[in-house]
Amino acid sequence: MGTKSRRAKSPTTPNGSLGRASGRQTNGQLPKMNANVELLRRNIAHETSTTEGAAANLMARESFSLDDDPRPRTPTYNNHGFFELPKRDQRNFGLLVLLYFLQGIPLGLASGSVPFLLKNHMSYSEIGIFSLASYPYSLKLFWSPIVDALWSPKIGRRKSWILPIQLLSGIGMLWLGSKIEVMMALTGKPGGPTVWGMTGWWFFLVLMCATQDIAVDGWALTLLTPSNVSYASTAQTVGLTAGQFLSYTVFLAFYSKDFANRWFRDVPLDYGMLSLGGYLTFAGWAYIIVTIGLAFLKREEKTKNEDGIWDVYKIMWGVLKLKNIQTIILVHLIAKIGFQANDGVTGLKLLDKGFGTDNMALTVLIDFPFEIGLGYYAGKWSQEYTPMRLWCWGFAGRLAAAVLAQFTVSIFPAAGVTPWYLLTVILQHVFSTFTNTIMFVAVAAFHARIADPVIGGTYMTLLATVCNLGGTFPRFFVLRMVDAFTAATCLPNPNPNPADPHFKLTAPAVTSPFSCAVQADKERCLAGGGICETQRDGYYTVNIICVLIGAVTFVMFIRPKVLQLQALPLRAWRLSSSPASSKY
Repeated sequence: MGTKSRRAKSPTTPNGSLGRASGRQTNGQLPKMNANVELLRRNIAHETSTTEGAAANLMARESFSLDDDPRPRTPTYNNHGFFELPKRDQRNFGLLVLLYFLQGIPLGLASGSVPFLLKNHMSYSEIGIFSLASYPYSLKLFWSPIVDALWSPKIGRRKSWILPIQLLSGIGMLWLGSKIEVMMALTGKPGGPTVWGMTGWWFFLVLMCATQDIAVDGWALTLLTPSNVSYASTAQTVGLTAGQFLSYTVFLAFYSKDFANRWFRDVPLDYGMLSLGGYLTFAGWAYIIVTIGLAFLKREEKTKNEDGIWDVYKIMWGVLKLKNIQTIILVHLIAKIGFQANDGVTGLKLLDKGFGTDNMALTVLIDFPFEIGLGYYAGKWSQEYTPMRLWCWGFAGRLAAAVLAQFTVSIFPAAGVTPWYLLTVILQHVFSTFTNTIMFVAVAAFHARIADPVIGGTYMTLLATVCNLGGTFPRFFVLRMVDAFTAATCLPNPNPNPADPHFKLTAPAVTSPFSCAVQADKERCLAGGGICETQRDGYYTVNIICVLIGAVTFVMFIRPKVLQLQALPLRAWRLSSSPASSKY
């Protein structure tokens, strides 16, 4: 892919200020797609004295305001239902859902299923290391200008990246599918590969997804008409949710031998109906098939190279220097601290207590229709109400969901999972998902509203990256804190019963107490016939700390700031086109 800088020098206007020429003019015409934005970026300095005089008279009025400027503006959003959209928008909405769905497949594995499977023989700290595999989504800002500026005009600005990235992802999943069973069996065990090796392979897959996401986010701004661009957030919600559902809920259900034996088998077997290697192989071929179809069946509108790589980095740096952008970045970095223990540890803690992957899969399976339906309605609500006010409602509800989750874990029945407890977990999970979906869709709609279409993917990726980073970087520390705050002691079994079929020593017998707070020591304790007694569960302590931090920051800083930012006009989120316009 080649690139060349075509940013023309800005023509000097008669009053000496520099107009911003975007390089999009061809034979004196502006492309229809960005005409409104380009006109906004021009310094309207008229060459005739009559026009200059009229402009001076207008600015001299007491009622003069840039909000009354007669120039074309970024379009407002229509309150349209999906079936009221133009057919072209409906088709492109479906394409976006498919592309986001593909992203959700490896993400659902990396952030959901695989940590649950690793929990059998890894500590929370080691799972915290594995959580680093999701970091590319939070770091994609650093290479998003390359994706925005480097592309082939023959293939298309977005397809130049989407096609090879999806092909690499498919090949990577095919290869990993042939090796993953052995890696899962040996990772973290004596003599086996370390968790860092497992993390590296999943880091690669998530890196591919993050890069594809940059291109898809930018494409979404032009695939949909400007008045319906807020549906891009709905497509992202529906697509990602469906992909993660397939890789998390459906996979865990059919991977679980208990689920398969209960619902599908007359004769119990010691394995599930689906293996991780088989699922990765299926996903790899799905990626390759969709990529081939996209290459031949979808034609991207032809555009020309405008900005070199460094031009885009300069634009990004200019966006980062906007005061309002700096404020929303700070909000995103601290907003998700209150939910980290609930999002990252509650499910693992339920499994630790004996909830079972089959029950976990059933819980998420029941939750999925609610998540899809709520994603669609949250998209509509973000148009009917102001997005960030809706986001604040979701924030408060999500803090309440974290408290409810801790209560749900604390009342785990001593006799095991009962129907009423399973129903309690399902209701708690639906409520938590409901608040999470509202926040996700609302903030995505807000990002789509304030993003500058002229710099497309870079602006959207900057906002989405910081938002993801706020939910990613604390998790590593939260998981380590759970182990740090946990106090547990392994005691010798006072009444060993060798006749019990469950009493099998696979390690030296426990003869003296030792700490079993981390998973490796707990396994050694149980293998040696000991009893691991927990004096203090770090999950409860860490969750309370997170919720308190979230509540205080929400009341004192986050809520007032986001409502203030939402009230700003769109020009407050644009780069100044000239020294004169920077005053307003």
